[in-house]
Amino acid sequence: MRHFRRRVLLNSFKLADLLILVFSFGVATVIVQTGSSISLEQFFAMRVSIPNFILFLGLMLCWHSLFTFLGLYYSMRLSSRWTEVFEILKATSLGTLAIFIAASLFNMIMITPLFLGVFWAVSSFLTISCRFLLRNFLGRVRVRGRNLRNILLVGTNERAALFAETVLRKPNLGYSLTGFVDTHWVGGDDGELAKKYSLVSPENLADYLRDNVVDEVMICLPIKEYYNQHAAIIDTCVEQGVIVRVLADFFFSQLAHARIEYFEGSSILTIYTGAMDGLPLFLKRSLDIVLSLLLLIILSPLFFAVAVIIKSTSPGPVFFIQKRLGLNKRIFHLFKFRTMVNDAEKRQQELEEFNEADGPVFKIKNDPRITKVGHFLRITSIDELPQLLNVLKGEMSLVGPRPLPVRDYEGFDQRWFNRRFSVRPGMTCIWQVDGRNDLSFERWIQLDLRYIDTWSLPLDFQILLRTIPAVLRGRGAS
Repeated sequence: MRHFRRRVLLNSFKLADLLILVFSFGVATVIVQTGSSISLEQFFAMRVSIPNFILFLGLMLCWHSLFTFLGLYYSMRLSSRWTEVFEILKATSLGTLAIFIAASLFNMIMITPLFLGVFWAVSSFLTISCRFLLRNFLGRVRVRGRNLRNILLVGTNERAALFAETVLRKPNLGYSLTGFVDTHWVGGDDGELAKKYSLVSPENLADYLRDNVVDEVMICLPIKEYYNQHAAIIDTCVEQGVIVRVLADFFFSQLAHARIEYFEGSSILTIYTGAMDGLPLFLKRSLDIVLSLLLLIILSPLFFAVAVIIKSTSPGPVFFIQKRLGLNKRIFHLFKFRTMVNDAEKRQQELEEFNEADGPVFKIKNDPRITKVGHFLRITSIDELPQLLNVLKGEMSLVGPRPLPVRDYEGFDQRWFNRRFSVRPGMTCIWQVDGRNDLSFERWIQLDLRYIDTWSLPLDFQILLRTIPAVLRGRGAS
């Protein structure tokens, strides 16, 4: 009976998403036709045809497939609201893109940019609202003791105890704790959890699952020390058709993210820092291309003027080109306007003893190799503008950790510094708006890593906006 109710609820949910699709399509159609000389009746009379009907059925199938593929019909009890919102926006964005592609292929005149914008906004808003209402409804139902899942925790360590307390503290999640699996209570048998819940030995787990109602098993043991136990427990749960989860906070949880992928029948756990891929990174790269191309066009007169001034005031090329380390330490050639004498790199060894920066970087406040024009270009950061070419080529981003010369990287004495290479380097980053060259090297690296760990598109916009006054003040530049 319980599984029947779940199927009814799930199918009703899928039907609601399709109805939202139809409603959003209708709203977008009405709004687009409002400013048209053709009446709505004439519009439907012209366009309701068998081919269009088949196309619309294809759209509904695509919409349903996207929602299913992105996991929006799986249980999201343990997912945050914002995770669900992100997945919904991803699904509606891809669905809107599918409509655009179909319109381009089949010459559907009614699908205009306004139509797509209205359709995406309405479908996203209604789907998110529907999910929030369902969350609130199910939360109230679960608090009253309905729609519960019996969960068994493997382990009695601190991690297991914290998870148990969270489950007990949030009855709206709909979990009923049935007990723990372990050889003994790690914290002794006088604790509140030990007094209230039974302890199942690992050897008796199969019998316990056979004789009791258990919907899920959560493994809270560190995988390194208990690998064999993990494998045995997973086999036992799979054998009896019980959902098994792993509390995977033992992989540098404060630094890394994890996701499950599937390849040729094998499950792959991927651990990564920052954002690895997806719609946000696609938007970031799109923004890099559009802004860098636009700025290169707008600033082309300035580029020409600076090139003439550099060429007329000191011998040597207009651009300084240097090998830098990019994404995952890929070598690329960074472009800058030349601000030093032509043989500056050869003369650096003579000046090493005067280095004023800590760590492996090389900085001298009054570097004798800098030309008069170069000093002005550095203070105003105009010398950095040619890096827009690196951004356009995909070697850099507008925002990201600054790319380091090979010489500086070879002086790294801490392995954790290397995590800054897990993203594309950028023209500006947090440290440039929070102190620029006034910061110590270790603080500089810490700010780079903070950017990687907390990255989002709004953060990029914030840094870009804060970079402008920092550059105008010339604070910390040299």
